[in-house]
Amino acid sequence: QSGSSLRIVSAALKQGQITPTELCQKCLSLIKKTKFLNAYITVSEEVALKQAEESEKRYKNGQSLGDLDGIPVAVKDNFSTSGIETTCASNMLKGYIPPYNATVVQKLLDQGALLMGKTNLDEFAMGSGSTDGVFGPVKNPWSYSKQYREKRKQNPHSKNEDSDWLITGGSSGGSAAAVSAFTCYAALGSDTGGSTRNPAAHCGLVGFKPSYGLVSRHGLIPLVNSMDVPGILTRCVDDAAIVLGALAGPDPKDSTTVHDPINKPFMLPSLADVSKLCIGIPKEYLVPELSSEVRSLWSKAADLFESEGAKVLEVSLPHTSYSIVCYHVLCTSEVASNMARFDGLQYGHRCDIDVSTEAMYAATRREGFNDVVRGRILSGNFFLLKENYENYFVKAQKVRRLIANDFVNAFNSGVDVLLTPTTLSEAVPYLEFIKEDNRTRSAQDDIFTQAVNMAGLPAVSIPVALSNQGLPIGLQFIGRAFCDQQLLTVAKWFEKQVQFPVIQLQELMDDCSAVLENEKLASVSLKQ
Repeated sequence: QSGSSLRIVSAALKQGQITPTELCQKCLSLIKKTKFLNAYITVSEEVALKQAEESEKRYKNGQSLGDLDGIPVAVKDNFSTSGIETTCASNMLKGYIPPYNATVVQKLLDQGALLMGKTNLDEFAMGSGSTDGVFGPVKNPWSYSKQYREKRKQNPHSKNEDSDWLITGGSSGGSAAAVSAFTCYAALGSDTGGSTRNPAAHCGLVGFKPSYGLVSRHGLIPLVNSMDVPGILTRCVDDAAIVLGALAGPDPKDSTTVHDPINKPFMLPSLADVSKLCIGIPKEYLVPELSSEVRSLWSKAADLFESEGAKVLEVSLPHTSYSIVCYHVLCTSEVASNMARFDGLQYGHRCDIDVSTEAMYAATRREGFNDVVRGRILSGNFFLLKENYENYFVKAQKVRRLIANDFVNAFNSGVDVLLTPTTLSEAVPYLEFIKEDNRTRSAQDDIFTQAVNMAGLPAVSIPVALSNQGLPIGLQFIGRAFCDQQLLTVAKWFEKQVQFPVIQLQELMDDCSAVLENEKLASVSLKQ
């Protein structure tokens, strides 16, 4: 099984060891083989093959567009794709075909990437399990890995195998499963409160949330405009940096993008001197719900930096305990406002009731949205009522400023990056996950990730090790605003130290010729 990275396969394309069409066909056959994971809502086979053909011509003429030319990628189904159905995993947008591409999608295509398809998610990206979309839940590829299965055999209590599959986390679970199962080399997610970092942690991937304003949101169907950021899922840090280089930059169509502080295209430098680093450990993140395994890995990671001469400081983010309720108020308020556009008039689902406009609106929204989305709309409209506005929305905005200032103060105290857990525990079985309601789960699952969105900072989840059950655990690094490059440089150094194992899906892929046969590729990739 090749753990082949984007950078390695890009070099293979340039040297002519493999053609874009061959690569595309390999990924397409893996998509078919792993269909049961439910990672994709739409597979854009014809589009991808046509793009591969064009890429091949460019390579033949020595006119490659760069590192992404001919590279298979996948895109979460809440980014608009011209001519390709974009559903947000909701009945409300089933059959909706956008007339334009999201800026990030356009940038990937301009660099020659191949669009394999649109990936599954929680409906309108509201959730932390990728279990609530109208197309059904996404299964975590690690449920079928050799590492997990062997640990399960040792456990005499393991129940029926088929119903025991694990969630991917969410809401970008389809993108995470797609990359984790080798069906593409990078995928776009979105991240409003952790929706890229959470599934990355559960699927053993790098999940990067850029600084707010670094990457355009134009064409990302909005959930919370002031917190949404397009996210990047890859198998290693270098790959995330390559994709970020392609995506970053101002966009006249998104007034919240800032002038591009990233030197593009950029290769991440090696960390010159770890001993000059100062790593902050937020003491408020040591919560009782944190599993002992994650806690121990977090502590070992801090020790690793210390043993290499870095300074490790405990820091305080005093308003952390208010972040969940503050996030809930702001998130639902913006959701209520954003969801008003789905009224059955211009696009998307429309019910058959024509008694009155009001009746049509109500029935359309009742049929089009699931209970999670409807619940958030109701909450948000409550917080925005004239008599509640000052007590809820305005107060939450003030608390949000305090939370953002906590981070500023931590960084001003000399800390370069913060090191925290990404999730409370490893991935849980689906049957266990659905016992709790979506709101409770999201509040728990986003505890370490959502404050970053409220503060607009860059953050990345890096896979660290396998748990006792053979499942991935990730840790999160948080950087100063717009120091995305420095953050990724530290993350790359850490990734190299921990040597996270490649997922072994042999049994899943045994009769599949689609795995890169080139053993040289596989061996090189593991040394990277």
